[in-house]
Amino acid sequence: MKRWPKTFLQPEALKQRLHILSALDIVLCQEEWLRRYQFEPQWDENTAFASINNGAGDDLYILFTPEGVIVKGFDHESEMSPHAREEYEVWPGIYEQVPPALLHRLDDEALTREDVTFCLWRESTDHVWKTGDIHNPQGLDDGSDFLLGMIYNSSEDYVEWAEDYYEVNVPLDVVGYAFENTSITKEMMMELNPEVDLEMAMKELQEIGFTVT
Repeated sequence: MKRWPKTFLQPEALKQRLHILSALDIVLCQEEWLRRYQFEPQWDENTAFASINNGAGDDLYILFTPEGVIVKGFDHESEMSPHAREEYEVWPGIYEQVPPALLHRLDDEALTREDVTFCLWRESTDHVWKTGDIHNPQGLDDGSDFLLGMIYNSSEDYVEWAEDYYEVNVPLDVVGYAFENTSITKEMMMELNPEVDLEMAMKELQEIGFTVT
C-alpha cells in the first residue's frame, strides 16, 4: 500500500463537510432522489455514512467506522471500471491491501462493492490516507479528482455548483454561515429556498443531526 498522493481532508473535517453539504441539499431540494449529497449519522452501529451521486452513473461512498474511514469511488466513464474490462473484474490493486475490517464494510449490497475505480482509507490509528498499489502503467484516470472534487472546500465553489444544478440564486452568505458554523437558522432556510417546506426540511435536518437555530 502507499500514501494517498493528493491533498484530502482529515476524517473529522471530511465528515463535517459532508454533513453540511447534505443539509444544504435538504433545504434546496425537496425531492430526495434529485439530491447529490446524502448523510446518515447512524447507517449501522457506530457507523456514519455519506454518499455523493451525480445522477449520471458516478458515485462516492464514505463510511466512518470505529475501525477508521473508507472511501469508495466509481467513475462509470473511467477505463478502470469493471464494466470496461472483458472479465468484469475490479482493477488490480484497488482492494487487495484494504484492511479487512474496513473492506468488510463494503459488503452491504447497497454499496455496490464491485463498481469501483478507486479506494482510499484511513484506519483509526493512521495519520495519513492510504491506497493500494494500483497497477496502472498507462496512467489511466480513475475518476478520483472528479469525484473527490465534489466535496467542495469553499462556500464559493459550492454556490457555483448549486446555482447551476438547481437553477436558482443561492446566497453566498448563508452557505458561508453553514460552512463556518455547521448550523442554519429558519430564516436562512427560507432565504436559501423560499419555497421550502420548512416543517419537512427541519424534520429531515433533525434526522441527520444538523442544528437549526
